[in-house]
Amino acid sequence: MRKTNKRIGEIFMEKGLITEAQLYDALAAQKLGDGFLGTVLMGKGIITEQQLTQVLSEQFGLPVVDVKKQYVDTALARKFSSSLILDHKCFPLTEDENSITVAIANPLNAVAISKVEEEAGQDQRKVNWVLASETDLKELISDYRKNISQNIQNLLKRNKI
Repeated sequence: MRKTNKRIGEIFMEKGLITEAQLYDALAAQKLGDGFLGTVLMGKGIITEQQLTQVLSEQFGLPVVDVKKQYVDTALARKFSSSLILDHKCFPLTEDENSITVAIANPLNAVAISKVEEEAGQDQRKVNWVLASETDLKELISDYRKNISQNIQNLLKRNKI
């Protein structure tokens, strides 16, 4: 991941998405809470989730994907620990013989990045990171969770008979 030296607030201002007063107000609110600046700005209704994702894409040099329109290899997710996907909110989308493409909403989640690279590294493959909106990623993970639950229920039914 290549991170620019620009701070996220600077990028929002350069794009005309926020004013300097809004930035200072959000920074003050951020100091009182624990959230990221982008989350604070979204909570105040100043920016949209899509705008936040686009600015993070620029800041970290990561492409944005729409996981609703993107092909997702659901069998690939089974190759990763469910705790990685459920707890760290990242999702493996596709793979080829050299790499695995993984969607993440928070490119600052060092634990998730480390764990994905560790699990993918067992096969000596490179991880290609892409950004997805948090809402879309939550929906994808929710579908994954339902699929796991359904598979467990099917296994239990088969073992009863």
